[in-house]
Amino acid sequence: MDLQPEELQHLGPLAILRQAVTIARSSPKHFAALTLVLVFPLSFAILAHSLITHPLLAQLHHRHDSSSGSSPLAALLVFQSLYLLFLFSFSLLSTGAVVYSVACLYTSKSISFSALLSAIPRLLKPLFHTFLWVFFLMFLYYAAFVLCLLLALIFVDNDDDSFSLGIVLVIFFLGVFFGFLHIYIAAIWHLASVISVLEDSYGLAAMKKSRELLKGKMALAGMLVFVYLVACAIIGMIFSNVVVRGGEEYSTGVKFIVGFVLVGLLVLVNLVGLLVQSVFYYVCKAYHHQGIDKSALYDHLGGYLGEYVPLKSSIQMESLDM
Repeated sequence: MDLQPEELQHLGPLAILRQAVTIARSSPKHFAALTLVLVFPLSFAILAHSLITHPLLAQLHHRHDSSSGSSPLAALLVFQSLYLLFLFSFSLLSTGAVVYSVACLYTSKSISFSALLSAIPRLLKPLFHTFLWVFFLMFLYYAAFVLCLLLALIFVDNDDDSFSLGIVLVIFFLGVFFGFLHIYIAAIWHLASVISVLEDSYGLAAMKKSRELLKGKMALAGMLVFVYLVACAIIGMIFSNVVVRGGEEYSTGVKFIVGFVLVGLLVLVNLVGLLVQSVFYYVCKAYHHQGIDKSALYDHLGGYLGEYVPLKSSIQMESLDM
C-alpha cells in the first residue's frame, strides 16, 4: 500500500477498514499467531464470563439468609476480580502487540512473533500509565453521571403524572449526553494508546496529544467507536439470550454452535478494531500535516527490544507503505 498524505487525510470509515484488512493479509501468519495467543483469550473471556456469573447471581437472588448466601457472594467477588485483572491484562497486551506490529510493517522492520513477545514487557509500561489516567477519567465520568441523575430525581417535580414524564425525559437526555461523552473518552483513549506505543508520550501527555490529533476528525473517530461498541453489544446480547439464558428453548448443540460463532465474530471485531485504531493514527497525523520519520520510528520500535535510540525527530511523512 502506498498512500500520499493527501489521500490519507481524506480516508473515510470504509477505506480505513479496507486498509486494516489489507494489513492483516500482508502478514497472515503473524497476525494469526497474535490473534490466537492474545485476541482470542480476550474475546472468549468477555463472552464466557457470564456463564459463571449468571448462575452465581441466580443463587444470590434466591437466597435470603445472609449466612447461606455468603458463599456464592464470595465466589462472585473473587471471580469478578480475577476476570477484570485478566481482561485488563489481555486488553493492554493485545493493543500493544497490534500497534507495534502495524508500525513494524510501516517502517519495513522485520517482525516475528518471538520478537513481539520480547517487546511486550516494555510495551506495557507506557500503556499502563495511559490506562491509569483513563481509569481516573472514567471514574469521574461515572461519578458525574450518578450525581446528575440524583440531582435530577431531587429537583424534578413529583406531582401527579408529570413526575413520570419528567424522569423519562431526564434519563433520556442524560443518556444521550453521557453516551456521546463516553464515545469521546473512548476515542481519546484508543488514540492515546497508539501514541503511547509509537511516541515518547504516555499517560496524561498522550491523552493531550490524542485530543489535539482528534480535532477535525472527531466525527470520524466517533463513528468508528460507535460501530465497534454496537457490534460488541449485539454479539454480547445474542450470546446472553441464547447461550446463557436460553434454557431448554435451545438444545446444547445449538448453544455450542451459536457460542462458537459468536466468539469467532468477536475475535474478528476486536482484531479489526485494533487494526483500525492503528490506521486511524496515521490518518490523523496526515490530516494535521505531521509526518512520521520512518528511521526515527524504526529506532523507537527497536527500543522495545533493547536497541533504543531516542525518538527526537519531528515528523515528516512522505508516504504510508505497508
